Amino acid sequence: MLGNRRASGSSDHLQDLCLILGDKMTPNLTGTGTGLLLAEAEVVTEQKPISRKPLPQTKTPVKPTGPKYEWHIVWRNVLAFAYLHTGALYGMYLVFTQAKLATCFYVLFVSWYSGMGITAGAHRLWAHKCYKANAALRLLLAFCNSSAFQNHIYEWVRDHRVHHKFTDTDADPHNSNRGFFFSHMGWLLVRKHGDVRHKGKAIDMSDLEKDWVVMFQKNFYPILMPICTFVIPTMVPVYLWGEDGWTAWYVAAVMRYTLVLHGTWLVNSAAHMWGTRPYDKFISPVENVYVGVLAFGEGWHNYHHAFPWDYKTSEFSGYSANATTAFIDFFAWLGWAYDLKTVKAEMIEKRAIRTGDGSHPADKQNTNKDHRHGIEGEIWGWDDKDLTDKDREMMSIINPKEEKTE
Repeated sequence: MLGNRRASGSSDHLQDLCLILGDKMTPNLTGTGTGLLLAEAEVVTEQKPISRKPLPQTKTPVKPTGPKYEWHIVWRNVLAFAYLHTGALYGMYLVFTQAKLATCFYVLFVSWYSGMGITAGAHRLWAHKCYKANAALRLLLAFCNSSAFQNHIYEWVRDHRVHHKFTDTDADPHNSNRGFFFSHMGWLLVRKHGDVRHKGKAIDMSDLEKDWVVMFQKNFYPILMPICTFVIPTMVPVYLWGEDGWTAWYVAAVMRYTLVLHGTWLVNSAAHMWGTRPYDKFISPVENVYVGVLAFGEGWHNYHHAFPWDYKTSEFSGYSANATTAFIDFFAWLGWAYDLKTVKAEMIEKRAIRTGDGSHPADKQNTNKDHRHGIEGEIWGWDDKDLTDKDREMMSIINPKEEKTE
């Protein structure tokens, strides 16, 4: 049985965190305040378009050519992150000194399913339309996504599509040209650049607006998020195996949530800086196996930006560094996921030969090292109107089914 001090302490900390995070969880296209992870990047005055050169094979910092940006810090987010990281460190201490073994395994389980809500759900299903899912799987992924607290699906998808269309420009919410810290988490501590909001309005979101699961989660996110992210992970260890309330809060809720955040953030930072570019050396994303493991298969980022509609986000079919592909394949076996899109080997080899950095086996035949193309205006996914019919013909569809309305 829990002591009154421990039980009440857990409740008090939950109430305190909710007060810090705030209650405005709607999309931030207008620049108004939003929740903790709604990226409010810097606001600047009108400026002339910046002429951008293709990235060289070895990534080098790009010096800004426009007027100096005026950053506006969102202090509420700074305080919230300070609490989360302090609490996460304390949670790590409790893991080795007080937490029960069952709680430690439970943390791994919650980390996995909340991560799937981002990678298999918001990212591969809804942002890139890499596959289709029936209502049951979409509901499951919406619950998992609500447990990750990285904005509701609609907001996450809109910002991610903007990221792909305008990678490493002012319209990119986590522009990696501004350094590791900014692209990792700094973009969440300052207000959004005006181009993010302006160009975000032009992104087609009609497909998500027709999905009742996405809109239900969006409308009830202020209720679903705290329950799924903090209440359930805290209460399950307390009531199922008698974990101390204080320990459950800091280990299963605060520490677990913070670590999952960093796993996701590495895709925006490390996977744009350190690694190879076998498919396109003129863009910043790289192949990074360590990010692949920590982010459940999202580390094959050069491939992903070259072919954003491939449900594997990788040329490889193995699961060792791509847990999300295993998740999707399992539900395809059940019949819940269908129309899985993947790129034919011929198209991959042609792209590697044409624009790769020489690290891909097919690039040994590369005789066109001087090819260039822009990094702005890339494809965000399968339903992007700029995706050519020729590219669509180079796709393979796994587990195809007739279109369903659910």
